[in-house]
Amino acid sequence: MPAPRAKALALLGLCVLSAHSLAERVFPPEAIAEWEHHSFTGETDYELVTVDGRKAVRATCSGDSASGLYLEEPIDLSETRIIEWRWRVDSVYSDIDEQTQEGDDFPARIYAVHKPTWLRWKTRALNYVWASGEPEGSSWQNPFQSRARMVAVNSGPPEDGAKWQTVTRDLREDFRRHHGEVPEELTALAIMTDCDNHGGSTRAWYGRIRLRSGSAADR
Repeated sequence: MPAPRAKALALLGLCVLSAHSLAERVFPPEAIAEWEHHSFTGETDYELVTVDGRKAVRATCSGDSASGLYLEEPIDLSETRIIEWRWRVDSVYSDIDEQTQEGDDFPARIYAVHKPTWLRWKTRALNYVWASGEPEGSSWQNPFQSRARMVAVNSGPPEDGAKWQTVTRDLREDFRRHHGEVPEELTALAIMTDCDNHGGSTRAWYGRIRLRSGSAADR
């Protein structure tokens, strides 16, 4: 192969790799554990641990805590519309109505937030939750915040003990379905395990969060 052609193909390969890297963002547990902390009530304990040979952020909630870890920076939804993550819980809450303020507690949740700088009233959020009682696939308005939608992506106690679950969602499609519009970007991501309203206790583990291009059908 002539040298100029080989060089051109090599440069093309680098361009493909660069395009792929721009269309994917990965947040390993080590990075998530360093996200900013925010408390609504009390303190959920977040700790970087090793589970099944992999790092994870373990969240321990007992009685009256609702605090989370969040990343506040722009995430281009035209480039990375798909969010994919791994999580597990060891238990869910009993005797709880998750559509009420008294029952707005979840063993695990991931927030995807769009908050315009000058139009705070147009803030929109998706809460992907591991529900205790609401069926998987259901959705409802958050009882505290009308501009936040709850989406149950897992539901009920883990079968055969705590096992890792992988969830893949299309952020653009979910914003369109639940808010009627698609923002150009996210402004924040967050994780939270809370138990302050219901007063229960649980533990959850959060693995890698990955943002990528493509569709939710692409695994």
